[in-house]
Amino acid sequence: MSLPIELIVDGYVKLNDRIALENLLAHRRELLQQMNRVTGVDPKQAVAQVIREITVIERALAARAKE
Repeated sequence: MSLPIELIVDGYVKLNDRIALENLLAHRRELLQQMNRVTGVDPKQAVAQVIREITVIERALAARAKE
């Protein structure tokens, strides 16, 4: 099964919306920074999910750059 982020990224790729991809990536990076600052809870699973999402977005941006 696809990650929901893969469906979102695929949509932006089909629309040739690089700005939306870059904004999505910036958002996920900021989210990751915020989760790494959290104390009192263990955000390991959420952090791992966001890292996977960042990987998907970066892969799409890299593919777009090659075109």
